[in-house]
Amino acid sequence: MNINDNMKLGLIAAVSIIALFVLSLFISQAPANDDNAIRFGILTLLPPLVAIGLAFITKETILSLFMGVFVGEFMLCVNDLNIVSTAVNAFLQMGSQIISCMADPWNAGIILQCLLIGGIIQLVTKMGGAKALADTFAKRADTPRKAQLFTWILGLCVFFDDYANSLIVGPIMRPVMDKLKVSRQKLAFIVDATAAPVAGIAIISTWIGLEISLIAAGFQSVGVTNVTGFGIFLQTIPYRFYNIFILIFIVISAVTLYEFGPMKKAEQAARKRDADEKVIVPNAPGFDEVKPVEGIKLSIWNAIIPIGTLIIGALIAFYWSGYTTILGGEDQALIAIMKTAPLSFNGIFTALSQSDASVALFQAALLASIVAIVMAVGGKILTIEDAISEWIGGMKTIVITGVILLLAWSLGGVIGEVGTASYLVGVLKNALPQFIVPSLIFILGALISFATGTAYGTMSILMPLAIPLAWAVSSGDMSFTIVCTSGVLTGAIFGDHCSPISDTTILSSMGTSCSHIDHVQTQIYYAVFVACVAIFIGYIPAGLGISWFISLPVGIVVLYIGLKVLGEKVDFDEVEDSSS
Repeated sequence: MNINDNMKLGLIAAVSIIALFVLSLFISQAPANDDNAIRFGILTLLPPLVAIGLAFITKETILSLFMGVFVGEFMLCVNDLNIVSTAVNAFLQMGSQIISCMADPWNAGIILQCLLIGGIIQLVTKMGGAKALADTFAKRADTPRKAQLFTWILGLCVFFDDYANSLIVGPIMRPVMDKLKVSRQKLAFIVDATAAPVAGIAIISTWIGLEISLIAAGFQSVGVTNVTGFGIFLQTIPYRFYNIFILIFIVISAVTLYEFGPMKKAEQAARKRDADEKVIVPNAPGFDEVKPVEGIKLSIWNAIIPIGTLIIGALIAFYWSGYTTILGGEDQALIAIMKTAPLSFNGIFTALSQSDASVALFQAALLASIVAIVMAVGGKILTIEDAISEWIGGMKTIVITGVILLLAWSLGGVIGEVGTASYLVGVLKNALPQFIVPSLIFILGALISFATGTAYGTMSILMPLAIPLAWAVSSGDMSFTIVCTSGVLTGAIFGDHCSPISDTTILSSMGTSCSHIDHVQTQIYYAVFVACVAIFIGYIPAGLGISWFISLPVGIVVLYIGLKVLGEKVDFDEVEDSSS
């Protein structure tokens, strides 16, 4: 370490100490209040801003999340100007926060299923299934345009869960995209944009149980009991402007090959690669170094059967989880449905909406792991010892993702304690013209979800506030309230899709072996552009009573024109160009 490095470290340390002292000074002088959002005021924004800001500056995700959590815990521990004592207490509380997140059954289930899916992908790769599948896709997806559309279609097929989408679609399509000189950043964007945006509007998914329960509770709070959460959910779908527009934007971009912002530069750089040049992404976890066992016959069934087991097993596990939960509960109406028509559409939907997604996905991933191991051993591709070793090796590639998820969840917990979401709601919910309310709710959802990195948390915070607000300002107009309800659901998707501290953003980076910060920096421009179209073409007109029949077609035209105006076509080579 040279003198300049020592000076930089010393300067950083000095600035950090001064910043902590100033922070302590502000907090210690604030009037005592049980509501942290009131006590901290604008300082509630500090933890997410520190995490997000450092992520862009340092490009170190773990360090940035760590500092965001530490700053939040420091704020909660301030009692006086003794920053040494406060820092020690904050560090100790931070350890407790991380352990608490790990102990949460939902979080533990998510980490375990991610580890198992990592093992499955490694086994599928060693058996040659991934390469065979990629070769099959490559024969049909023989241009960057077709490859992007294939990825989009696969993303739509894995509709039931955003985590599964990120971890399945990315590894399958990555070699195809690399061969066709499509950037990892573009692949990560397509995977991410077909994860939460699809799962959030699918009528069979791991999201719908929370969504319909929040909707039902919100309408009950204003005295409306003659509607069902599912019925309202269906009516919100045409007004989920961000979800719909981001999915359509992918198609427009893929077909036209127009890009703008950092994504354009990433695509231009990718097109300049040699066809056989290996793509090396520093600090991007993935499965790049895994190659099929030498001499084996490549078969797509070595990929289709384990992954198909994962998907079908997940759907069955969702149903069984909900079925047993209902029968073990006290809701007689639901129990009656399960006893009289368990396999009807209503019965299946009811069971899926009551399932524990993290447990169900873990069970499905465990079953798929066993199937993959049996196939590897039964097909004499690997010995039982080698198969288990490869399975564990695949899990190791996900460990870094587990660390990031734990820190992201910890940051979300700290943000909840300091009152970031409550502060944002309080600042932005002032009296406004009625037609602005749907846009305001969407913007609130987008800001909260971006700052906290969680769609579920945003929905849980905002839905109980949004429905009564919409009902009050519209004097009980059901259509207007439904538009506002959709604003909560799709605003929450915005942050879940593009926040650097969102778990699906992290998993999309991992699944595609793309640098996490590069993924965030390239897709944020697209997400903001689509969000603006959703506001100005979707929610403002909807607030004025204009039907989605008009807004959606106009929005698609605006997306196309906007991409043409802002972007530039990134051509591929002449051989491929002539084949298109």
